[in-house]
Amino acid sequence: MSRWYVYMVRCSDTSLYTGIATDVRRRVTEHNRDQGAGARYTRARRPVSVVYIEAVSTRSLAAKRERSIKRLTKRQKESLVARQQGPAPIHVSSRMPR
Repeated sequence: MSRWYVYMVRCSDTSLYTGIATDVRRRVTEHNRDQGAGARYTRARRPVSVVYIEAVSTRSLAAKRERSIKRLTKRQKESLVARQQGPAPIHVSSRMPR
């Protein structure tokens, strides 16, 4: 059984994008690439950097948590980001790959 993650990235325009993945580092790299594997929303808002990660046990729970986070106001999302203990558990460069 794979571990799933719900993550939020901060875009270059300071907006927050929420997604799910089994490998957040790979997914954020995809968001920052030109090849089109990232979400349409983040393509025009690069670079993105991870600001929040939450581990869940199944894809279903990840999708439900993603939906609940997407329903939050920007202020509530910022509060969630601020409450996360310490830095995000992985480091993904906010620079776009060459």
